[in-house]
Amino acid sequence: MGSTQRIVIDALVFHGDGIAEPLKTGGVTAANVTVAPYLQGMVPAFDAMARWLAAVDDPAAGWRLVRRAEDIPAAQAEGKTGLIMGWQNLLPLESNIQRIRAFHAMGLRVAQLTYNEANLVADGCGETRGAGLTDFGREVVKELNRVGVAIDLSHCSEATVQEAAALSDKPVLLTHANAKAVDMRVRNKTDESIRAVAATGGVIGVSIHGFLNWDGDPKHPPTLENFVRHARYIADLVGVEHIGIGTDFACVQDPAQVEAILNLSRNYPGPAGVFINAFGNRLADRYPGDTPTPRQFPLILQALERAGFSAAEVDGIAGGNFLRAFGQIWH
Repeated sequence: MGSTQRIVIDALVFHGDGIAEPLKTGGVTAANVTVAPYLQGMVPAFDAMARWLAAVDDPAAGWRLVRRAEDIPAAQAEGKTGLIMGWQNLLPLESNIQRIRAFHAMGLRVAQLTYNEANLVADGCGETRGAGLTDFGREVVKELNRVGVAIDLSHCSEATVQEAAALSDKPVLLTHANAKAVDMRVRNKTDESIRAVAATGGVIGVSIHGFLNWDGDPKHPPTLENFVRHARYIADLVGVEHIGIGTDFACVQDPAQVEAILNLSRNYPGPAGVFINAFGNRLADRYPGDTPTPRQFPLILQALERAGFSAAEVDGIAGGNFLRAFGQIWH
């Protein structure tokens, strides 16, 4: 095992109810939590972030807001969980690039360029035309770099990933994506895209989530062993220093709170619907059977150790690699 003060970062939690307990129980130091609706505009995003800021102010909720990389070990020292406020779509910008700075002031630190389909910034992985950044999107990438918001390319098209990586002067991230070479899922990334992200100094958050961590056979539910196959493949491709973990967990007391988001998945037959048809649409069924919630996070790290990753390598995958990249991006 690594140090007892190991930094553990979950690079993608798709929803939270405002209470840190499941992450805290699982030993997670900080998490990139999606704090705005996926498919809505500015006002819902603003209101949702306002609610999260109120949760941070509630001592019982257990959060410390992360604005700089050093806030993550500080949260650990305080016995709190670091809240990294993230978006999975840039729809709240509409066509106003100045909003990036304003939302950064509210605490936004990770922004995915688009969510499966196209927006004004770029194409997502679900767009059959497979285009990349728009002219506006190129300006957005530069502004995210300038302000200090991490660029997430997880749900983006291959062209968007590669163009954004080439344009960015800061590390870019795949907070939750696996390797297409291991499992040919719509949401996974080609070797070329993985290399492009790593070349920026970026990190790929390997995921346990069934939409990414599944071979397409209804007889084979997602497993930790298959997750480790992705981690090993990407380590061999670009180096273990470019690997993290992005579970795509929900951090909730009551799984019923995410029903609306689970149902949203049905709108994406390629990325999600085929898995739902095979295994149903319960939250727990999207993950390996032994890790249905963030409370079981230590089992993910144990699976990496059993697979032969050294303690120092697991320290990096668990959180050290994302912490390094955040330190280069945020300022």
